[in-house]
Amino acid sequence: MSRSVYAVANQKGGVGKTTTAVNLAAVFAAGGRKTLVVDLDQQANATVALGVQKGMRPSSYEVLAGEATAADAVVPGPVPNLEVLPASRDLAGSAIELASVPDPPFQLSRQLEPLVGRYDVVLIDCPPALGLVTVNALVASDRVIVPVQAEYLALEGLIEFLDTLTTVRRELNPSLELAGVVVTMHDERTRLAQDVERDVRDHFSETVFQTVVPRTVRLAEAPSYGLPVSEYAPDSRGASAYRALAAEVTERG
Repeated sequence: MSRSVYAVANQKGGVGKTTTAVNLAAVFAAGGRKTLVVDLDQQANATVALGVQKGMRPSSYEVLAGEATAADAVVPGPVPNLEVLPASRDLAGSAIELASVPDPPFQLSRQLEPLVGRYDVVLIDCPPALGLVTVNALVASDRVIVPVQAEYLALEGLIEFLDTLTTVRRELNPSLELAGVVVTMHDERTRLAQDVERDVRDHFSETVFQTVVPRTVRLAEAPSYGLPVSEYAPDSRGASAYRALAAEVTERG
């Protein structure tokens, strides 16, 4: 697996972006890869899920605003080889700050450039919106992982996001690639989840990862302990799913 920066993104909230970013990062780190999670969501869920105190300064807000370097903002994560660039609630106003810098869509890329060479993998947890912060993440990334919840309207939201991805590739980041789509929060007991998974695979075929992330109690509990599920419940179905997904991501490069 070559050095890569991945945006974990979807304009819909509650689809498993943070869960995917955090748990993939933990698996990569456990495999000996130096890994960084960049939290760009004002809710700071990835920050908290990795055991970092909410409200730490500097944060990704200060990095986007040009008030701190990314290197100054990075803190250790809960496992070896894993570090975190934490978020803060101030990100709610980051669009205003970004509007005042030169070439706003490229600010995160500029700020991360001196730092990313230290890592084998960088995972950017994006906010649930297609605003300027998410555009910054897509411009700064090599590839995009798109979590899709196994729920009604998932397909419609995915199509809209992939249209945006095409626009960003055409206008701002020609080298941006789709790493793949991952079906999350899948309850195999329901007909709806099975139908959604089938529809996503029918429409997007080889871009969809074979791994399906189940809806489990252990995945839901792990963030409250500040741990990835591979540490909190290593034998759980959720931990197994993210190990399998990490292997697929690695295989795709």
